[in-house]
Amino acid sequence: MNTWLTGTDKPEIEEVRLGFMPLTDCASLVIASLGQFDRRHGIKICLSRENSWASIRDRLLNGSLDAAQGLYGLVYGVQLGIGGLQRNMAVLMNLNHNGQAITLSRTLADSGITGGESLANAIAHKKQRFTFAQTFPTGTHALWLYYWMAAWGIHPLRDLQTSSVPPPEMVERMSAGQMQGFCAGEPWNALAVERGIGVTVATSQSIWPDHPEKVLTTTAAWAQHHPHSARALIAAVLEASRWLDSSPENRAIAAALMAQPNFLDLPAELISARLQGRYQDGLGHQWQDSHALKFFADGAINYPYLSDGLWFMTQHKRWGMLTEHPDYHAVAQQVQRLDLYREGAEAAAVSVPDHPFRRSCLFDGGVWEGQDPKRYADQFTITAQE
Repeated sequence: MNTWLTGTDKPEIEEVRLGFMPLTDCASLVIASLGQFDRRHGIKICLSRENSWASIRDRLLNGSLDAAQGLYGLVYGVQLGIGGLQRNMAVLMNLNHNGQAITLSRTLADSGITGGESLANAIAHKKQRFTFAQTFPTGTHALWLYYWMAAWGIHPLRDLQTSSVPPPEMVERMSAGQMQGFCAGEPWNALAVERGIGVTVATSQSIWPDHPEKVLTTTAAWAQHHPHSARALIAAVLEASRWLDSSPENRAIAAALMAQPNFLDLPAELISARLQGRYQDGLGHQWQDSHALKFFADGAINYPYLSDGLWFMTQHKRWGMLTEHPDYHAVAQQVQRLDLYREGAEAAAVSVPDHPFRRSCLFDGGVWEGQDPKRYADQFTITAQE
């Protein structure tokens, strides 16, 4: 029992309405609630399954959700007013690294298009314009897709037709021939492979090993008015994350829980495979992925590094969602609530990294450190303007 539960630091509200999408990487939120890690910190998490990322955004902004699983890029898109809707936002913690993928249709694979190089050749020599889907215009999946394609010489804004589709609708729409490829979280890529509809041609961790993915987010106003509830929420999710990463058996339990109709409503075996890092791509290859979904790593996954938030802004600028460079560091320092995270981590007895920047190497040889985001954003050859 924590000291603030009966003192002046008691959570301002006991029930926290928490939105999530039916994705494997909502696991820590599900476990925080069903495993009653929330009760240890004086709150009750009331989970709400949402239909789309736009719904999560809108319900956060109108106050019908207190906090939610969020896309990093979505949070910064709202913070920066991309698309006209501006509200100050807060990232309380990272929820996971890795675990997304790019899927091509079986029709493309059967025609010999099974990767970036063959896709680029097909686009260069055919008049047909392929349609690809991502899950939200400013979100992580759009940016993984664009980064991967640009590395193969494909201009994602000119050489393709792109659309935004909620993750649970990806497989059905691909089956109906409405798209030739998509980028989304699991288990929807695995489902496309299992049904013979698509093939996995790239995982997000093959693009950027141990990349930041979903976050626990809320509005800046909610965090300001409910700092103790935010701290309790962070602590509960941290404890659930630690439990998830402590054994394969715990992950199998999580998969069985998420298989229920009010969560993912899919077979536990399908969810469990890639949750445990076991991949097959539909092209005859199987492997145990060393950079599969990660939820904890003694808190290294969960710390809201400034450099993580900064990267998404550089890609918004690269692809013309921002016409001018923002004050990158000032914005990241406002959104990434390192202060609340440290308090939540202390309550959960989780260590905190020494530095808010981390160094990453992407698959095309690019290095991201976060120190000079303007230079980084300007160094790409394929951009919205090129």
